[in-house]
Amino acid sequence: MRSRLVNDGTREPPKLRVFLNLDTLKDLRADSKWPTLDGDPFYEQLARDGFEGVQFTSDDAVPAGATLQFCGLDRINTPQDAYTVAQKHAARGDRCITVHAGWGIEDDDAAFRLIEAILAAGAQNSLPIFVETHRATITQDIWRTVRIARKFPEIRFNGDFSHYYCGQELVYGDWAAKLDFMEPIFERIGFLHGRIASPGCMQVPIDADLSRSPRQAHGSADYLEHFKELWTRAMTGFLRNADEGDVLIFAPELLSAAIYYARMFPDGSGVLREESDRYEQAMLLKDLARLCFDRAAGSNGSSEPRRP
Repeated sequence: MRSRLVNDGTREPPKLRVFLNLDTLKDLRADSKWPTLDGDPFYEQLARDGFEGVQFTSDDAVPAGATLQFCGLDRINTPQDAYTVAQKHAARGDRCITVHAGWGIEDDDAAFRLIEAILAAGAQNSLPIFVETHRATITQDIWRTVRIARKFPEIRFNGDFSHYYCGQELVYGDWAAKLDFMEPIFERIGFLHGRIASPGCMQVPIDADLSRSPRQAHGSADYLEHFKELWTRAMTGFLRNADEGDVLIFAPELLSAAIYYARMFPDGSGVLREESDRYEQAMLLKDLARLCFDRAAGSNGSSEPRRP
């Protein structure tokens, strides 16, 4: 069984499915549009709001009433960890997992051995494992991630481009040249974490009008348009290399101020609170992802599927 991408077993064209990373629901503002629910109503509400699955963020057993499809996430620090992590998630029934790999201080030999172990563990457990582009991991910069992609063409990534956009300040320099350099990453996308960053902040809200893009006060790059481009190029890469039945999961992952992602500002009473309702923002990102996928599908045309 091929384990590089999620596949639904149909003969349908490759498709997008929007899940919700459940850490998005932690520590929400009191006025959030998300109602506090458990069990069946929890998943029923997510489905009504247009989410097709969830990403569990712990190793707990699948909760009672989990009626939506699900996937997981984890960290693989050493080659010895890879099989145990993959086996655990395969046994739970996860459709796939995203992983943080290593700590970013490994030399090339250590990083490559870690990737080899992750690829082997995924194949042995028939579990797609998507290595996340993330700070403090072996994929924390685009230069080494491209090297990994070229050495291991079978690898598939979870693209969380906020880490590159902010952490590497992609707009500082030649934007177009950097996107072209990242093409080996785009060609190997199997999962996307939905978060938008500005050049200086890891997580920023967007306007409900998805055609209107916030601009920095000093007139620099339009980060919403940039993320549309990043996601569309990644989705185009997925479609170009996907087979029938393959599924690209897009999962908004909007994290709380408790772990320094969401920004806090004083309200009218001087009390600090998050600047936006992260659940409301997740629903906007869901819609934005579908717009980008439609754009990617149109640009992909009728080209024959191939694999890098």
